[in-house]
Amino acid sequence: MTRNPAKAKKWTVKDSVNLYGIDKWGAGYFAVNASGDVVITPQGEDNGPRVSLHEVVKGIEDRGLSMPVLLRIENILGSQIKRLHETFKKVIDEIGYSGDYKGVFPVKVNQQEQVLETISQFGRGFNHGFEAGSKPELIAAISMLENRNACLICNGYKDEEFIDLGLYARKMGLQCFFVLEMPSELDLILQRAEKIGVNPLLGLRVKLSAKADGKWAESGGDTSVFGLNMSQVIDVVDVLKDRNKLDCLQLLHYHIGSQVSNIQDVRSGVLEACRIYEELVREGAAMAFIDMGGGLAVDYDGSKSNYNSSCNYSVEEYCYDIVDTIAAVMDKSGIVHPTIITESGRATVAYYSVLLFNILDTMSVKPHPIPEQLPATTYDLLDNLYETYKMVSPKQIQECYNDALFYRSQAQQLFKHGQISLRERAISEDLFRHILIEISKAATKLEHVPEAFSEIEKLLSDVYYGNFSLFQSLPDVWAIDQIFPVVPLHRLDEAPTRSAIIADITCDCDGKIDSFPSFPHAKKTILLHELKEDEEYYLGVFLVGAYQETLGDLHNLFGDTNVVSIDVREDGTYEFIRELEGDSVADVLSYVEYDVKSIKKRMKDFAEDSIRQGFITVKERKVILSSFDEGLRGYTYFEKE
Repeated sequence: MTRNPAKAKKWTVKDSVNLYGIDKWGAGYFAVNASGDVVITPQGEDNGPRVSLHEVVKGIEDRGLSMPVLLRIENILGSQIKRLHETFKKVIDEIGYSGDYKGVFPVKVNQQEQVLETISQFGRGFNHGFEAGSKPELIAAISMLENRNACLICNGYKDEEFIDLGLYARKMGLQCFFVLEMPSELDLILQRAEKIGVNPLLGLRVKLSAKADGKWAESGGDTSVFGLNMSQVIDVVDVLKDRNKLDCLQLLHYHIGSQVSNIQDVRSGVLEACRIYEELVREGAAMAFIDMGGGLAVDYDGSKSNYNSSCNYSVEEYCYDIVDTIAAVMDKSGIVHPTIITESGRATVAYYSVLLFNILDTMSVKPHPIPEQLPATTYDLLDNLYETYKMVSPKQIQECYNDALFYRSQAQQLFKHGQISLRERAISEDLFRHILIEISKAATKLEHVPEAFSEIEKLLSDVYYGNFSLFQSLPDVWAIDQIFPVVPLHRLDEAPTRSAIIADITCDCDGKIDSFPSFPHAKKTILLHELKEDEEYYLGVFLVGAYQETLGDLHNLFGDTNVVSIDVREDGTYEFIRELEGDSVADVLSYVEYDVKSIKKRMKDFAEDSIRQGFITVKERKVILSSFDEGLRGYTYFEKE
């Protein structure tokens, strides 16, 4: 159970950092300043510039953009690419590895043009490439790459048009690899390559027995829908030998899962893949690249554990385990060290984006005071609840909790059968909440809190209504129970006193955030501050750069949010690089096949009929249609007047 921080010692900024875990999941990119604002620290907390997110929000609104806003911090994306490449280089130099490292970004993780453009810009100096799994992704990647020293990896199902696009990229000098996901692709690739007049670069995606645990485990292992088993690998090798094309086979690819939380799984996958690579070299293939696929995890909850939302290793340990394992296997067999490729998507872009929104209202479940005189009810229901309330103590906590649940159920049944009034049932619910409050207080004095009490905090929590759509901006929270860090952007020098869940503005009971980073189990509530009159309260959801944008849907026809990109300068100032207005009401209606002109015509016809029927005047018609037009042009989210 959570103690009320308002009753603890004087609250400090450090207390907020500990409460929200900013120093644990922030990877050095976020901190809190002395004024209680969350700050961006793109070069690390201990040096470099610091920019207040609260000030950024004010700057966004002063420019005429309303919340919610997806904020992209370009420096952080550059820092993540630099961190990955420099760490691999450091490890390669220390171990004496003779091969290179080349990173690629899987376009499926975030296909937005601005994201690919930024990765291309920051990645150019590191020969950072792209991975594409569809024709649209491949076209986007080719147009953005502009670097013949970077790798372009083609995964996924490939038809003739897809293959031709990749072959033309190869003909123009790009290192474009076709990774065979199924045996049937080989014939078509070789046919199209012969017709176009270019030797293709080929890779094999293999199904390893090794796989990672967690939410994304099925993307790896023997049951993966993509990849070749060992018999199929041999079949491909034999076909290439027969056609004198074995020199085209240069890359081995595997994928044991996304968000690999346990470093032992990483090492196990590398070891098995190296053995296959070794055998392909013995078969005569011109092997030169080994592609680990994705998997480099993001520590969403800051626990540094092997739980789904975390990882028990650092980037440095990840690089060491990969390089050291490959070197050991290759050295034993006298094989030249291959170029290492990783397709780190989540770890590249997660930190780069923050969803910013304001709180519109709250709903408190704080019970009314207990009446001095309780009304008499059937079976002495209210008296029994009151006696349970007075009995609560650490020694009797379980008994009181059981009794409270029983009497609440009894009250519900009695009301259904007309044996107590609505007013009496309301008093019973207030008494039940008072009992839970006392149980919550008593539980803080116990060394071990019974698991049965885990729901109490949620039952007593307030609801904070945020100006956003979970389904549009944070779909993984709803779909797969993904945890993202949520933090107030300001007032972190004050003690948060309200235990809350966060609801969005969709009319869907699933549109809420009620799971927050904590170890070993996620918290069901978050501590937030009391709202102040005439002052907006802003929250940020962090680490949302991976998958959320293109997975979002139009639930309740809430569209894309406004998007703002900033670049933080060395002197601590920042520049607004890009502003992209979110969808208007007319935009989202057109997405679901409405003709906006027809909508306007129907509205005008209805207004004319309303005049004829005497419901409105001609002047009122003008006001109504003007308001209707303004609504079509407006933002789909709540806008300030």
